[in-house]
Parts: sequence; structure tokens; C-alpha cells
Amino acid sequence: MPVTYQLVIDCASADVLARFWAEALHYVLEPPPDGYDSWDDFYRSIGVPEDELGLGADSISDPNGEGPRIWFQVVPDAKTVKNRLHIDIHASGGRSESLDVRRERVEAEAARLVALGATRLHANAEEGLDHYAVAMLDPEGNEFDIN
Repeated sequence: MPVTYQLVIDCASADVLARFWAEALHYVLEPPPDGYDSWDDFYRSIGVPEDELGLGADSISDPNGEGPRIWFQVVPDAKTVKNRLHIDIHASGGRSESLDVRRERVEAEAARLVALGATRLHANAEEGLDHYAVAMLDPEGNEFDIN
């Protein structure tokens, strides 16, 4: 039987990454649980210390209920090595589209995400290969691809 899951991303600033990834994935900032005016109120109710509150948004969800919840967990240590897991954003429209159309769509999405705070690394396009992608970094340096 399948299980449900959430994706957890360690970070320095949950609010910055939650807002970036909500825009990148067309997700929404997750509202607090029923009965609570804010996430801080909920966290207080389960015993989280006051000095760990007030960090802003820290989770996002798919408004269509199809994708996983993503929680941004503030951790004290900085990112120091390449991710072992990364997100691929599918913006090209798939193989039913020409390579030129897919390239144009990927580039448009890369430009949109750069405007939101991402960093473009490089395009992945080999001559003769029917594939085009752009490697990027989110605002905290986590790798992701657009294809």
C-alpha cells in the first residue's frame, strides 16, 4: 500500500525558500491547521519554544492536492556540498513539442525564476540529443533543473 510523504528541505531561511518554491512550483503557502490563527499558534500548542517561532512561512502545498507538501526546516549548519536529491521542474511541455518549442519554454521559465531569486548555472544541451534543460540554484544554493 502506498504511503503519503512530505519533502523536507533544510535551510537557513524558511520564509525565503517557501515563498520562492511556492512561486516556482505554482504551490501556495500552506495555511495553518484548522483552529489556529497562525503556524506559530499551532507550534506553541505542540510545545515549540518561543525562540524557534516567528520565522515566517515554512511550508507549501499543491493547491490541487496532487503534489507533496514541502516543509522548509531551519537548521544551523550551512549547505556545503552538492545535493543528493533535487527538484526537476517540467516546463517544456514534453516530447510532443518540437525541441525548439521546448527550449523556448525552458528558457522562459529560467528567466522567470531568475527574477524570483534563482541563479542560472548552465544549459544542458548536447548536439544530437533530443533534450534541453537548464541547471539552476535556488536562493540558498540548492540545485534544481528545468526541463
